[in-house]
Amino acid sequence: MPSNTESIRPQSWQGIDDIVIIGGGLAGLFCALKLAPRPVTVLAAAPIGFGASSAWAQGGIAAAMSEGDTFDKHLADTVAAGAGTVDEKMARLMISEGPDRIRDLLAYGVPFDRDLEGQLLLSREAAHSERRIVRVKGDRAGKAIMEALIATVRRTPSIRVMQGYVVEELISEGRFVSGVIARPDAGQSKTRVAFPARAVVLCSGGVGHLYQVTTNPTEARGAGVGMAARIGAVIADPEFVQFHPTAIDIGRDPAPLATEALRGDGATLVNTAGHRFMTDLHPDAELAPRDVVARGVFAEVQAGRGAFLDCTKAVGAHFPELFPTVYASCMEAGIDPVTQPIPVAPAVHYHMGGVLVDADGRTSIDGLWAAGEVTSTGVHGANRLASNSLLEAVVFAARIAENIKGMMPEPRLYEWPKSAGESDDLVTLEDSPQLMKLRRLMSANAGVIRTGEGLKTLIREIVALEEERGRTRVRFANMATTAKLIATAAYLREESRGGHYRSDCPEPREAFRHRTFITLKDADRIAAELAG
Repeated sequence: MPSNTESIRPQSWQGIDDIVIIGGGLAGLFCALKLAPRPVTVLAAAPIGFGASSAWAQGGIAAAMSEGDTFDKHLADTVAAGAGTVDEKMARLMISEGPDRIRDLLAYGVPFDRDLEGQLLLSREAAHSERRIVRVKGDRAGKAIMEALIATVRRTPSIRVMQGYVVEELISEGRFVSGVIARPDAGQSKTRVAFPARAVVLCSGGVGHLYQVTTNPTEARGAGVGMAARIGAVIADPEFVQFHPTAIDIGRDPAPLATEALRGDGATLVNTAGHRFMTDLHPDAELAPRDVVARGVFAEVQAGRGAFLDCTKAVGAHFPELFPTVYASCMEAGIDPVTQPIPVAPAVHYHMGGVLVDADGRTSIDGLWAAGEVTSTGVHGANRLASNSLLEAVVFAARIAENIKGMMPEPRLYEWPKSAGESDDLVTLEDSPQLMKLRRLMSANAGVIRTGEGLKTLIREIVALEEERGRTRVRFANMATTAKLIATAAYLREESRGGHYRSDCPEPREAFRHRTFITLKDADRIAAELAG
């Protein structure tokens, strides 16, 4: 078997397994560990730790653990950032379970930063009223968390990880999911493999590569949302896409990230003339909510004045030690952030929308649970509070494990995997003309700033791309479905709120102060109306 499909499979594996987890990121691995010692299989498109946004997260995890902090304060900040559509009940649940999940991660060996007395060292990020971000070496939280979890997974005989298996379809029987179909060899095999299951946990990540500029790994293409929607799952809040204001603008795909922690430590945003433009736009300047900062940066770039993150005074000579990941990215591009401002631009960073789930991670389809960025729990509202994403992933992954254990106390024996037949749908999506066109269209019409006319055009173009039905049709259909849901929900929301900004409807409207719930059937109906 090729190295990219290498399996982490202990010799003691007995083949008893009726739980399949899609995705080898933080949510997927944490859920697998919480399910132990119950046998479980994790299907990962890339070697675990390499294809997950979790591993790239720089800021850390938000948790109310300091002496002056409270769950109420953390909730208030989350609700304020969420621009009026946060599900407060779900957010309070997440926040209240946060400290216990941090302790779990410590037990798994995550080396969170500590002070001289051995207490967790907490930092502050944008829109947080207190220092509550648990970090690792400044900007290496995601990498360190994933390394610790992977090491623990390798020591856990109940977890089998199948690497290089790209899941393409959920097998459904009526309103019940009964397994998945995946393609081995990093998605390049002609043969597809069926994995039957009583429980499927979707942890497939975000939507960044539906856009031209993103900080996400290439595996984050929105496939999970599309797969779930295609079997009838309810999708929530898909229009709310968060653009990180400070991707390092050096022409790389994906774009490296200049963590928000730099602005938390005093770095400023300036244009070519050296003017600190965010002071003109918001009382919190660089620490304003991300959507405000993203639009500020976008405006400077569009106007030809450029945007730069100046860390020379706030961080200066300490940069290599405090922010080694950002420092390395800059130096590779010939920029010394100790003495030079860093060129930045907004990039798709996080999707607040996704598959609708309840407090136990259950979707609207029986037998299908979901956790992480592929979901919409309601805790982020229209605009995610910094570092709440990793918190959401571990809290709901743990709740899913408990729910599955309670609903299905005894494992069943399955014979699998088995062939699902051959298919000519070989995919090299990076070179697909369909995907390249879709990414251009999404950035142009469903990006930082949107209009009703642009979204109409986008929806029609997505339908046209779907109808081309080239050799990439199976996987492209998942991505096109997610793009169509984002565009349709954005078209219907005739206002601006959080990560969704329409220049033709620039203010929030009370009539739209609610979450969006949509199905693929709804989106197809609206697309048909626009085509007519």
